[in-house]
Amino acid sequence: IGGVKQKLLAAHRAGITTVVIPQRNEADLDDVPAEVLEKLDVHPVTDVRQVLEIALAPATAPAERVPAAA
Repeated sequence: IGGVKQKLLAAHRAGITTVVIPQRNEADLDDVPAEVLEKLDVHPVTDVRQVLEIALAPATAPAERVPAAA
């Protein structure tokens, strides 16, 4: 894919912490500032099966529940 640096910077600004990229774009990570990469969990993948495994993995911590309005 093109624009990996820009896409990861935008994800970081939007508060996204997990990102999936094609493995052949892994070298493009060298262009991303280290302070941004430290806050992202980047998964280089080779096929859609790996994407599904990442997307469908259980959350590592339970999400905080917001009480319903009365």
